[in-house]
Amino acid sequence: MHIPDGFIDLPTSAIFAAASAGAITYSLVGARKQLDEKSAPLAGLTAVFIFAVQMLNFPVAAGTSGHLLGGALAAVLVGPYAATLALTVVLVMQGFLFADGGLSAIGLNVFNMAVLGVWGGYAVFLLVRKILPKNKSSISIAAATAGLISVPIAAVGFVFQYSLGATATFSVSAVLGAMVGTHILIGIGEAIITALTVSAVMASRSDLVFGWKNKTSTLEIRS
Repeated sequence: MHIPDGFIDLPTSAIFAAASAGAITYSLVGARKQLDEKSAPLAGLTAVFIFAVQMLNFPVAAGTSGHLLGGALAAVLVGPYAATLALTVVLVMQGFLFADGGLSAIGLNVFNMAVLGVWGGYAVFLLVRKILPKNKSSISIAAATAGLISVPIAAVGFVFQYSLGATATFSVSAVLGAMVGTHILIGIGEAIITALTVSAVMASRSDLVFGWKNKTSTLEIRS
């Protein structure tokens, strides 16, 4: 999922860097209203957890592996605004410190994982949570579903970027099939990790889980 340098041309990379910068600015404003003295430390811990777990790969199919993206997980735990910021910090650190994703492609990667993955996953979470009974078990189920779907959502974001500015010669349809097919499998692992993590936090400190605290509203912003 991490796009390397040179895979997408510079004009397209610049467009998505600007879009990502706009999303980060919007999230900064939202997070200031959303976070309090209890939830702010959890946002930091969430970023550290995602950074660490993204280093662990699990086998998906022959010759391929996947790792946690964490967008839906972070959105459920600390809200989508703080989640976008947390994922952005993780992606920037990975790019600069470990060359995991190209520096010229940071805007592309942030858009796919910290914007589409977070907000797409959170939208799925809200929809599933609305359908399920209003209890704590439903939060974990909704989070798992969000984790499952958020991964192919981010993959489709990459395919869209590829269609606009690819430097490779593979057809868009071939890339779409490969990316979505593989990332549905990765999404299964994402769903399991997301469900286990949310369940663990719900069992110990459900009062800190954004998706549980805000179960009666679509998206609550404290004023």
